[in-house]
Amino acid sequence: MMMQHLLLVFLLLHGAAAAGNHPAYDLFYKEHKLDPAKFVLTASEMVFFDYISSPEIGFLKSLNGKLGKAKTKLIFRFLDADAVEPSTNQTYSSILKNLATIKSFASGILVPKSYIWPVNKDEYLDPSTTLVTDAHNLGLEVYASNFANDQPASYNYSFDPTVEYLQFIDNPNFSVDACLAHNKDNAAAKKNRPLIITRNGASGVFAGCTDLAYQQAVKDGADIIDCSVQMSKDGVAFCLDSADLMSDTTAMDSFMSRSALVPEIQKNNGIFSFDLTWSEIESLKPVLANPLSSANLLRNPAAKNMGKLMTLAKFLDFAKNSTVSGILINIENAPYLASKKGLDIVTAVSSALINASYDKQITQKVLIQSDDTSVLSMFKNNSSYNRVFKVDETISDAPKPAVDEIKQFADAVNIAKTSLIASSNSFLTSFTPVMDEMHAANLSIYVFGLRNEFVSIPFDCFSDPMVEIATYAAGLAVDGIVTEFPATASAYFRSPCSDVEANLPFSILPVEPGSLLKEAQPELLPPAQAPAPALDAADIVDPPLPPVLVGLKEVSKSSVEEAKNAKGGRDH
Repeated sequence: MMMQHLLLVFLLLHGAAAAGNHPAYDLFYKEHKLDPAKFVLTASEMVFFDYISSPEIGFLKSLNGKLGKAKTKLIFRFLDADAVEPSTNQTYSSILKNLATIKSFASGILVPKSYIWPVNKDEYLDPSTTLVTDAHNLGLEVYASNFANDQPASYNYSFDPTVEYLQFIDNPNFSVDACLAHNKDNAAAKKNRPLIITRNGASGVFAGCTDLAYQQAVKDGADIIDCSVQMSKDGVAFCLDSADLMSDTTAMDSFMSRSALVPEIQKNNGIFSFDLTWSEIESLKPVLANPLSSANLLRNPAAKNMGKLMTLAKFLDFAKNSTVSGILINIENAPYLASKKGLDIVTAVSSALINASYDKQITQKVLIQSDDTSVLSMFKNNSSYNRVFKVDETISDAPKPAVDEIKQFADAVNIAKTSLIASSNSFLTSFTPVMDEMHAANLSIYVFGLRNEFVSIPFDCFSDPMVEIATYAAGLAVDGIVTEFPATASAYFRSPCSDVEANLPFSILPVEPGSLLKEAQPELLPPAQAPAPALDAADIVDPPLPPVLVGLKEVSKSSVEEAKNAKGGRDH
């Protein structure tokens, strides 16, 4: 909800000094030999004002009863609690204690949002005040202000401005009459929509791949929950974003001596899961990732170490008994694990799916994802699995030979948002042809890299994560949104404002790449960034998976299968 009519707020005179009276005060203008009341009364003869607001009681009283038959509402605007209202020489906090006096000259009040939902020193919400209820009981309307998409609010909102608005207009105890916002689309409160696919569960709220992250994802409306499978030294498959435990757990506190450099996996030293037993890993606490900590944007600090890591078996059991429509299993580092550590991650995943009866059931979708085509080929014989090829690098084009190679191994592609819409210095520049090229081969497209934090959102989307979602969902018609904040995607798709064909006054429209860039002065723009490379067909197909190292011997997958079949024959 927003004010849908004109709210007149006096602004600073062009070139006037900021010192002295507040620029919204009547006294400020009178010091410059201007009469705001006279201006408003004269203008009201030609223009109808639905609302007139001022932080000065004397000014509103001077208008009271002088606007003829116009149904203009006078709104008293509260400034900071310690600021002084010049007409009465009282602080706004003192005036707030006597709301009844406001009713004599105004129809409502406009207050900073903190007057209603205070935020404590830890940046979490304190209990709401009784201001809205008290004002409504006196017949005063209440409008909340100071909303902006690019100003971090409480951690309770997970960087989603729409959640913040709903806290004011859709809670069980009260509802303000309107929110005064910089970004109108947020404040407005289907079928065949893209899938909502999690990245490590609701990892924007709780530590990724923990029981709490998965529970929150289900609660938030995710369609597909994911597990990036890692392997412990003793062969236990479990869910975690990376084989390196340093960033996602407290491993550095206990196992720094196990740190090693594994160039096949990453450039930096790490404490790797395949060098620790499951009991050692289970003893660690998870750590909530803060990918944008360099911008001083932290995620839910109170839950930094909450939750427990889950084995793949427990994840599958949880998913099977939840309301989600499917799972995504991500497999990485299979060649290294097989050839250097004697760990068969492919068989571990396949066996876990069979044990959980996912190889036969049809009620939940099973997505097997990897950036390795040889891994995907190991699952080609099970028609109940959909295979997803992940392209981590940003690309600008997907030529037919490359797409044809992918089509041999996968049913879908998980691709970075920057590969579908090109950008330069946080300005969107153009749609790439990648979407059409993939869809032409009947490959589904899932897009990853969308986050709620405003610094990760292109300027074109005005710091609004829902506008960015709309750009990929409604503008490009992707088949799935991969997100760390499934609640935001779910709220967008549930909202009638997401239907661009509904002709609503507050539809959340996709942006047109390049339109904002055209408005900028060319001489003020930084140099354009070089375009990303095209997807190369030669880079698609990976070598066959190496044999699994067992002690000093290497055992090929074919010989393992032969041994299993021989054992099965003897058992029968």
